[in-house]
Amino acid sequence: MKKKATVLIASIMAFCGINTAHADEGMWTIYNLPNAVYEMMQREGFSMTYDQLYNGENALKNAVVNFSGYCSGVVVSPDGLVFTNHHCGFEAIRSHSTVEHDYMLNGFFAKSYAEELPNENMFVSFMVEQKDVTDKVMSLGYEKLDNKKRDELIDSLENEMTQEAKKNDSTLHITVQPFYEGNRWYATTYRDFTDLRLVFTVPKSMGKFGGDTDNWMWPRQTCDFSVFRIYADPKTNGPAAYSKDNVPYHPKRWAQVSLQGYKDGDYAMTMGYPGSTERYLSSYGIQTMRDAENAPRAQVRGVKQEVMQKHMRADEAVRIKYDSKYASSSNYWKNAIGMNKCIDSIGIVNLKREYETRLRAWQDTAKAANDLAHKVDFDKLAKLYKESADVKYAWTNFAESFTRRSNVEFSTRAIKLQTNMEVKGPEKNKKKQYHEFEDNSAEWDMALDKEVLATLLKNYKEHVNSKWLPKFYKTIDAEFGGNYAKYVDYLWEKSLIMKKGAKLYFNKKGYEKDPGVSFGMDLNDVYGDFAAQMGNINDSIAEQEKYLCAAKLRMEEDMPHYSDANFTMRLSYGQVGGFDLGGKPSGYYTTAESLVEKMKQGDKVIDYYAEPIMHELLEHELLSDNPFGKYRDKTSGKMQLCFLTNNDITGGNSGSPMFNGKGELIGLAFDGNWDSLSSDINFDKRLARCIGVDIRYVLYLMDKWGHADRLLKEINAK
Repeated sequence: MKKKATVLIASIMAFCGINTAHADEGMWTIYNLPNAVYEMMQREGFSMTYDQLYNGENALKNAVVNFSGYCSGVVVSPDGLVFTNHHCGFEAIRSHSTVEHDYMLNGFFAKSYAEELPNENMFVSFMVEQKDVTDKVMSLGYEKLDNKKRDELIDSLENEMTQEAKKNDSTLHITVQPFYEGNRWYATTYRDFTDLRLVFTVPKSMGKFGGDTDNWMWPRQTCDFSVFRIYADPKTNGPAAYSKDNVPYHPKRWAQVSLQGYKDGDYAMTMGYPGSTERYLSSYGIQTMRDAENAPRAQVRGVKQEVMQKHMRADEAVRIKYDSKYASSSNYWKNAIGMNKCIDSIGIVNLKREYETRLRAWQDTAKAANDLAHKVDFDKLAKLYKESADVKYAWTNFAESFTRRSNVEFSTRAIKLQTNMEVKGPEKNKKKQYHEFEDNSAEWDMALDKEVLATLLKNYKEHVNSKWLPKFYKTIDAEFGGNYAKYVDYLWEKSLIMKKGAKLYFNKKGYEKDPGVSFGMDLNDVYGDFAAQMGNINDSIAEQEKYLCAAKLRMEEDMPHYSDANFTMRLSYGQVGGFDLGGKPSGYYTTAESLVEKMKQGDKVIDYYAEPIMHELLEHELLSDNPFGKYRDKTSGKMQLCFLTNNDITGGNSGSPMFNGKGELIGLAFDGNWDSLSSDINFDKRLARCIGVDIRYVLYLMDKWGHADRLLKEINAK
């Protein structure tokens, strides 16, 4: 057994392309963590047993949460306090902000339980267990079904397993998801808490310090954290819908917050919910991603964001409405630009092609013929991607210009009318049935919405083949002389879809004459054209990509492999440390001095602006006899702000706890560096780094800026 583990450890090192014991790649599911991986973790400094990591009520994994379906977080107190990133709590903070009480601008601290702010449509989810159900899925005939029937089968299985779980615990639910490109299926059991309240946030100037200028960059000084609290049923300590009678949740396991810091080479581990990676993707898929997805996404968002920024800077109320939307759009805009640069600079397409050549040769061997249920048809795969490239490019432009991604309320409503919108009115009198939009006017601005829509209409026509133009473009040319602004004015003036309280009687003759309804119908027609042309091709591509993944796993069967991320809990282990940045060492942490230097540029670089109180606080500390007190690092003698590890992360890992070898909390992951932006398809161990906010920086601002004594006592950092 020991010899086999030693061989596997050597395989891991080969797999990661390194000749030391520092295997830093992998987003590992924890329930089936390979022994060789666990032994590597121990060699690098992990001192917990596997049971302390995963099994039982006191397992470390029980302190890690899925934060509202898009981020990660960690429970840090016996009264249910949760740490996550500031940008993960961004929308909650924005939704509570007004011009009079601008928590985005000024921060927020609840001085008592009564002041903690409830949030609609937010939750934390705890993973209870996970198991492989591939045999069960296959026994139900999954492979013989078409895609629609396959989806129905998985839904039915989820419902069946959830109902069975609820017999023992009514608070549980189960999801069944594909892993390894659909070659395996896992069932994961969760418990969700939906009463989640905002407790503390720093001003945006600190929580998002550096803004777009520093996003995906190193060095960083961002104090990217926010604090929430889980509330529970007072009788059961279990999940409950929001009620003023709910009480703070008392978990059996929470993470111990550490004041001891870290040094270069120390063991570091993230646990969280990475959203999506495509590391098994073929070279043809990567080329399509670069040219038909990332490139148009960056272009469309760039022109949109210029308009948004103009309006947001002119009006504080507009800024509050769009802060969260802009931040989300901008994040993926810069991600697309950076990923494409990395794809080209590293030569990822050619690297994949070289690997596929080796795989094709192996696939033709006698052993492969016996081992593989299906062979990859590389020629077919290349042909399918070539056929789909132009359609995919047009689709990305369409989705970025007219769907929810556009951040245009008018387009969103117009499309919603064509889908499954709620029907109101008497069931027996169809002519009196209608659609009505809820009043969400607090979330959008008319002037911004109109100018963005006009800009995107023009931009879309300039970038796609004319066959993908909705019919209303003929109206724009014939009746408005190609003036997009005038056309948008007409839509807003004549259509009911943006009118507060308007009822749209969809069974009456005049319904389709409403310009907004007609606009949505034209969009829906083009959407249908895309679906018809892309559907079968996408299914065929997915089948070949599945075979490609299966072939890789079989060819490298002596090596452990992790599945692509799919927003299930994963563990990544590695070390604290920097990288080569333009031929010079990057350093592995930043200091308070570097933050002050950037703040001094705030009059020239808006992303470096910070409130005067922050300047005063930091400058006073730096001049004091005992600067930063217990939060100062004992080794460097500095207040360390952000730090680097080689942990393997992606979107969804935001807010992930960063643990030391004892399972103590030393930071929160919040970003990757510019050179890691291709990591979703290819992890480069030399360049890819996880950026975390030092937990001592978090505690320092809670203490010295927020004076949050009650929270610090509750957290009890050591």
